[in-house]
Amino acid sequence: MIRRDPSVCHGQAVARGTRIMVSVILGCLVAGMTEVEILEEYPTLDVEGIRAAAVYEGELVRDEYPSVASA
Repeated sequence: MIRRDPSVCHGQAVARGTRIMVSVILGCLVAGMTEVEILEEYPTLDVEGIRAAAVYEGELVRDEYPSVASA
């Protein structure tokens, strides 16, 4: 659901089939927007794209900051 393509948004991670960057989706979530509000603001996005953005970011954080047990 998330893709990176150098020809789309300068290679930033976006929800597949859109030009909506993961960082924008996460910013909406951090600001307290609900999935419904995000979908109203970005009608080309779907719920799966929102959830995939959250999972994608979680994986990046986990890879960047491994737990003490796995370090």
